[in-house]
Amino acid sequence: MAVPWHRIEAFSDHFARCAVTAGETAVVLAEAHSRPELVEVATVALERLGAAVATVVMPTPANPGPVPIRSTGASVALGGHRAAIAGLAAADFIVDCTVEGLLHAVERPEILAGGARVLMLSNEHPEVFDRVGHDPSMADRVAAGRARLAAASTMRVTSAAGTDLTVDLAGAVVAGSDGTVTEPGGIAHWPGGLVLCFPAAGTVSGTVVMAPGDANLTFKEYVRTPVTCTLEADHVVDVAGDGLDVELFASYLAAWEEPEAYAVSHLGWGMNHACRWDVLPLYDKADLNGTELRAFAGNFLWSTGANEVAGRFCRGHFDLPMRNCTVALDGEPVVEDGVLVDELR
Repeated sequence: MAVPWHRIEAFSDHFARCAVTAGETAVVLAEAHSRPELVEVATVALERLGAAVATVVMPTPANPGPVPIRSTGASVALGGHRAAIAGLAAADFIVDCTVEGLLHAVERPEILAGGARVLMLSNEHPEVFDRVGHDPSMADRVAAGRARLAAASTMRVTSAAGTDLTVDLAGAVVAGSDGTVTEPGGIAHWPGGLVLCFPAAGTVSGTVVMAPGDANLTFKEYVRTPVTCTLEADHVVDVAGDGLDVELFASYLAAWEEPEAYAVSHLGWGMNHACRWDVLPLYDKADLNGTELRAFAGNFLWSTGANEVAGRFCRGHFDLPMRNCTVALDGEPVVEDGVLVDELR
């Protein structure tokens, strides 16, 4: 496969930002359904930096249903394979090219405990990485946002469309990604540009109103008619509104027949000015994972499904970036009507 030189250079530069140096042990983790272009460019870029590279390719297991699974961040490709897990844990640096990624995978804690640092390559068309590139201000801005979230006791999200959601941050685990990972035992995703939290059980309540132009990244579609979700004790207890969007959203949740599918996974906001909210019409669904929409600056991102902090695991997952929201921490906005406040901009 011919890999464009500009892409090899870009990936090499990015891996160098992740502290990859000559002589390090690196592994490219893939599965049968991984995007070949990403596996190839990651391998060549690591070799260019002088790392000792191995590629691990796992079978892509069958989906037992009940519905198609998309954008979960919880790859099942490793399947508990002891030798593969041990090999990954012994690496210095792992480029994760699995379709769904290791962020919520059950094997992740064991791999990170070995000191490996993991960079998840979002399963995107390679052009996305060309466009988004690297923002040198991102690390400091994400760190500032993460610090503000970690110091807060309450997050409140409101919008003119009717959203009014409150999150008690006691016991929440706060995370942030600028698209790089440099510390042993760390994990990040590229493209980056997110600040978020995984709330403790029973800490999220209120109303979320998804308005036209907000995105459903499991379906890879925009919301066309309002969808109103009522949340109590972390769980969506009602989905209301008129139109097909409401029916599809409710039907997918109900298909899992388990309460974890209705529960909150994580909440936060986007920080990446190079990412755009309006790119879904420009790609086929199979060409896009949608991390760009998760990270675009000023979005409010909420999701349902797995949340290890609350002790919940589920294969079903919605990531739902919303525009035009205000996100406030202890009454102080970090996002106002969909725009980052000055110190985070």
